[in-house]
Amino acid sequence: MKSKALLISGSIFMALAVAFGAFGAHIVQDILTPERFEVYKTAVEYHFYHALGLLIIGAISNHLIESVWLKWAGRLMSAGILIFSGSLYILTLTDTEWLGAITPFGGIAFILGWIFFAVAASTESKNKPLH
Repeated sequence: MKSKALLISGSIFMALAVAFGAFGAHIVQDILTPERFEVYKTAVEYHFYHALGLLIIGAISNHLIESVWLKWAGRLMSAGILIFSGSLYILTLTDTEWLGAITPFGGIAFILGWIFFAVAASTESKNKPLH
């Protein structure tokens, strides 16, 4: 993913995180059990963190030579949001328990995304000075 695509996708994911958070606070909280609502809140929390991660990767990618590590970090963070948070949103709202089996794959995507970001930051040459 190029820096512009990372910044756009990060911004869209942030907007969605705000929407899901507001939906949770104003509607979902009254529908779900307290335990289910905690799971929903976890989905929103990780959604926010990793959307911010995409924005950070996008901003940093403007200052590094084209990096396969950054591309994959962005792809993995996006996949993590969709798989981890997405599965938890659907699980809590539809009581589809089997989705809990795929949630860890989203967590693995998050972990790998951060590791790939670290590799990119430590190994890639600078293209432009940070101002």
